[in-house]
Amino acid sequence: MYQDETLTCRDCGREFVFSASEQAYFAERGFQNKPTRCLECRRARRAQNNGAQTYTIVCAACGKEDTVNFEPRGDRPVYCRDCFRAQREARY
Repeated sequence: MYQDETLTCRDCGREFVFSASEQAYFAERGFQNKPTRCLECRRARRAQNNGAQTYTIVCAACGKEDTVNFEPRGDRPVYCRDCFRAQREARY
């Protein structure tokens, strides 16, 4: 029913995929409009609105750049959301 769409972020200008599963999620919740920001910009905007500071990190596992809501200390590895979730699931 839904197909992946490539959209352009209005904040950073990068292209991002509005996946079929995201489209189903939006429809299920009654959202009428497509997202105008990529996931990173949505997270940054949400954090800014909540008054929380975000920090840009490079994942210790995959090397991908991501943001976190805590200041990395440097003595422990910091992971992107995907790698953190994968490690957490592997433990349980």
